[in-house]
Amino acid sequence: MQLYIVRHGIAIDREDPKCPPDPQRYLTEEGVKKTEQVAKGVASLGITADLFLTSPYIRAAQTAEIFAAALEYAKQKIRRTDLLLPGAEPSLLFRELAKDRQASCVFLFGHAPQLDDIVATALGSKRHLTSLKKAGVALIELKRISPPIGMLAWLATPKLLRRAGK
Repeated sequence: MQLYIVRHGIAIDREDPKCPPDPQRYLTEEGVKKTEQVAKGVASLGITADLFLTSPYIRAAQTAEIFAAALEYAKQKIRRTDLLLPGAEPSLLFRELAKDRQASCVFLFGHAPQLDDIVATALGSKRHLTSLKKAGVALIELKRISPPIGMLAWLATPKLLRRAGK
């Protein structure tokens, strides 16, 4: 299985007086624009997704929808899961992924440091090996899904992917 791990784009700052509660924090105008460019960069790689899973928080779901548009993945097929919320146990996510035998290319959309926990778990590490930037993407190639045995194929900054999309 190819597992693309995507951190949400730039969201409204927690310190902004207009900032809603954390689950409702949304992408800023800049966040939407930059995330669209990143998604175009990923799409330029010719990737076809079988499954999109996102945290139910607004900023992650918005990021998933932007990627869905770029990768021609039906927005109504995006699945929200609490297993991508901050603090969720990564091993439970991998058990859930193992149930979906049809998916060979999966995109996960969520938050830091939760996504870095998922990367570490997939690579068999007890500590973080990555620090995904907002709208950053990592590709893990899983040889086994649960318990996971994976290899980091690549980790790309948003800047690099925006350039790829031009």
